Amino acid sequence: MLNNSVVEKLKENLHESLSKIGSLTECCLLNFPNYHNIGDHLIWLGQISYLTETCPIQIRYTAASIYDFSDEEMEKQAGKIPIIFQGGGNLGDLWKNHQEFREYVIAKYRDRPIIIMPQSIYFQNQENLKKAAEIFNSHPNLTLFIRENQSYEIALKYFSNCQILKTTDIAFQLTNTSYLTSLNYELSSSTLYHCRFDEELNKDFSSAPILTLSNIIQADWVSYQLGRPWRVCESSLLKALTGEQIMGLTNDLELMLKDLQPIFNSYPVIFDSLYNSNHHRISWAIMHCGIYQFKQHNIVITNRLHGHILCILLGIPHIFLANSYHKNQSFYESWTQEVSFCRFVKDSSQINQTVEDLLDKYGKNPVFRSDS
Repeated sequence: MLNNSVVEKLKENLHESLSKIGSLTECCLLNFPNYHNIGDHLIWLGQISYLTETCPIQIRYTAASIYDFSDEEMEKQAGKIPIIFQGGGNLGDLWKNHQEFREYVIAKYRDRPIIIMPQSIYFQNQENLKKAAEIFNSHPNLTLFIRENQSYEIALKYFSNCQILKTTDIAFQLTNTSYLTSLNYELSSSTLYHCRFDEELNKDFSSAPILTLSNIIQADWVSYQLGRPWRVCESSLLKALTGEQIMGLTNDLELMLKDLQPIFNSYPVIFDSLYNSNHHRISWAIMHCGIYQFKQHNIVITNRLHGHILCILLGIPHIFLANSYHKNQSFYESWTQEVSFCRFVKDSSQINQTVEDLLDKYGKNPVFRSDS
């Protein structure tokens, strides 16, 4: 088990804050991540663990987006019960589909409590922020959990009629749980440069100086290699869960899925009793693909928040880089700057020396380092 007092305190903070939801017995859980980002699947599984084990709450209905959401099906399965939205980093106008789904549901269902799990807030357009504030503030019972300081200030300023509570990311719910059970790996001497190239890429960080490091491997989440669009990746994972052969994968991916087959089939039994059990089984499989990817490297450099969080959960020494707006740095300064095996780097010229410093301090020590 992870002996890390910083992480244990984060989980305690999470439980203390989320307890303010009150004593719910059942809910609908919306915004399942039907896309490749492993970080959002860590969030989903953190929520499932918290709601079904810590509370426990019965989850009557789930949906991914406005495109598969059904008013009639939710009414049939759940009736008038609280709605909980997935946490993450998509409360804003950078990822518009998520925000449009939230605003539709919040505007329509004012007759029941709505809870948004820990989020970061970022609006590029002030008018979009004002529109969201008008919709959110018109709801009589909306609770918004915020996961870092800068977003918390935005929420306090604009969402004045909502209950605003600050807590850490709900992926820390997975600390010291069976969800993180994984295979044992022999550590290599490689460094993983785990880099996103989407709207959140910080253009100040060129990959050039990072790629001059020895034994560097550059890759985003391994799930993106399992097929695009999402339905191809989803189909591959469902086949992997049942041991079916998957065509068109590289040898490395075939080996990964073969190695992970025992893990894929050891998902929590509660999944089978939940609405749309495949949602949870897919998240389980995709999360373990991410664990498989990370645990083979001695050092990780990441510009993804959940690259940082997964490294903390697994005890992997790593460098955390800024993204295109405040999220990464604000989260680090809010919660994780005391994690001894992490360094937040603001200047790309500092990366090479910081890697050397981490190697000098941790070398090839086994994962699951501890903080005092």
